[in-house]
Amino acid sequence: MDRETILILEEALNASPENAVLRKQVAKGYFSLKEFEKAKAHLNIFLQNKKDAEAKLMLAKCYAELKQLSTAIIICEDLINEGKTPEVMSFYILQLVNDGQTALAIQQYTQYSSENNGWKDNELEKLLKVRQHAGDMDAMDDDDASHFMEKPEINFSEVGGMDDIKEEIRMKIIHPLTNPDLYKAFGKKAGGGILLYGPPGCGKTYLAKATAGEIQSKFISIGLEEILDMWMGNSEKNLHEKFETARRNAPCVLFFDEIDALGSKRNDLKQSAGRNLINQFLREMDGIDTDNSGLLILGATNSPWHMDSAFLRPGRFDRIIFVPPPDEQAREKILELQLKGKPCEKIDLKKVASKTDGLSGADLKMMVDLAVEEKLKDSMKSGKIEPVSTDLLLQVAKKMRSSVKDWSSTARNYALYSNASGMYDDILKFLKI
Repeated sequence: MDRETILILEEALNASPENAVLRKQVAKGYFSLKEFEKAKAHLNIFLQNKKDAEAKLMLAKCYAELKQLSTAIIICEDLINEGKTPEVMSFYILQLVNDGQTALAIQQYTQYSSENNGWKDNELEKLLKVRQHAGDMDAMDDDDASHFMEKPEINFSEVGGMDDIKEEIRMKIIHPLTNPDLYKAFGKKAGGGILLYGPPGCGKTYLAKATAGEIQSKFISIGLEEILDMWMGNSEKNLHEKFETARRNAPCVLFFDEIDALGSKRNDLKQSAGRNLINQFLREMDGIDTDNSGLLILGATNSPWHMDSAFLRPGRFDRIIFVPPPDEQAREKILELQLKGKPCEKIDLKKVASKTDGLSGADLKMMVDLAVEEKLKDSMKSGKIEPVSTDLLLQVAKKMRSSVKDWSSTARNYALYSNASGMYDDILKFLKI
């Protein structure tokens, strides 16, 4: 549809704004011209009074093109609740990947494939790097495992702020290992699980590594794409092997990122494979047939409300710790680390930190990167190194949009309306509600 035709249709729509068929055609026209803001505006009006899967998917695509991935994903999930189709699932899974939720994307792909006679999307499989061969972990010994095991050199001294969080981790993990006789006298043993939750980009992974560094233990970081497998039973086997490797190397911190993708509520899972994997995880955490002494399990999630409640019982993830965006002291430390080794004037870190309230650690990294890029351009023009200045960092800070905002609006709803246990009281305190 060319622009002239769209303008004619839009003129007719102005004369008859209730004409839903005409409005959908105008939206389609703007979508075809890649004018996604205009298409989005018309689709939102159209969908106020209509249930139309085609229009809703088009709206999700508009948000995706406008880089508003969380909104696109929410619309897709609404469509999926109305009925899964290959087109919707392919688009939804692709947006999960684009949003960095690879493990959840793999889970959704394998589940839909299992439910629909081995449905395949070759491009998605290539993107997801889904393993096609079973038994990759069978012959793995401790030497083979070294590629995903490390001994972090960082510790709590390099984590700015978060004093309350660090003290909780000390009580649960560090002190039992350094004072085993004292804890044994009180019937406590080293090990157990801590769930770190909060907005993305706020240092949950860094904190987990620092915990391992604090006790000088080995650290195994598990991306859920390393666990999930298309073939029945292999995911459980992969998970068991990871736990066994950690047990052989105790004391060891076993860290699961995006754990909500693995620990989704079982009554939300329509296929038995997902429930079987959760049950396997719970058995591993309980250590019924094995010794979990010295095995420290840390999980990180942006969405604790999606976790099965069984994970949160005593003896499993019995400490649930909110990791908020960095406070001013932590932001100052993050800026110092990000600027280290880069050509800089004397930076007033305190001043910059005071002007970056609400930014996550990832936002601060991007801010420094943008400032460095500006100075790289200046250096290429002048032929000499132009250092990063306090003023430049403050200018860039003014343009930064907090990545925490979208998360906060979702978290607010759960904290207000699904908080009978008081689990989300820290969110209410953070949002000042």
